[in-house]
Amino acid sequence: MSLINGLPAHVLLVHVVVVLIPLTALALVAAALWPRAARRLGILLPGLALVALISVPLTTQAGEWLESHVESDALVRKHTELGDGLLPWALGLFVLAALVWFAARRGQAEAEPQQGGGGGLRWSALPVRIVVGVLSLAVAVGAVVDVYRVGDSGAKAAWHDAYSKTATTKGGDD
Repeated sequence: MSLINGLPAHVLLVHVVVVLIPLTALALVAAALWPRAARRLGILLPGLALVALISVPLTTQAGEWLESHVESDALVRKHTELGDGLLPWALGLFVLAALVWFAARRGQAEAEPQQGGGGGLRWSALPVRIVVGVLSLAVAVGAVVDVYRVGDSGAKAAWHDAYSKTATTKGGDD
């Protein structure tokens, strides 16, 4: 995908990433720290994380096309390098979102009376919730910070010499 309605696809797809990664991060942290939030979010949590994950390589691919159609400079190269680092964060969000969703379902099933003793690790155990919560918070913060860094570098690459620092008047507007 290179163009959408005559515009570079990257310019449009980047908005999906900029919205979905922080939204997924926020939902993940809420669900990891509050089991009730995880139950309420349900399948929406890993679904949102999956869409965010898929949007990253699509946006990166569209960005590579755009990179080959603009003049290369240090700012564009920096943006490209930073953009390539976002996929692991998005993957981490997805994996943890799926784990939190699974844990919430498992915890709900454990709360219901069952016959027979089920051995193994209890997902609702406090130490497990603490570890998942800390991991979720760390990955969420890392993902949001990386989105900011990539976006900031992209904005600098696109706008560093494309506007005047002083207002200009055009066409008789006073």
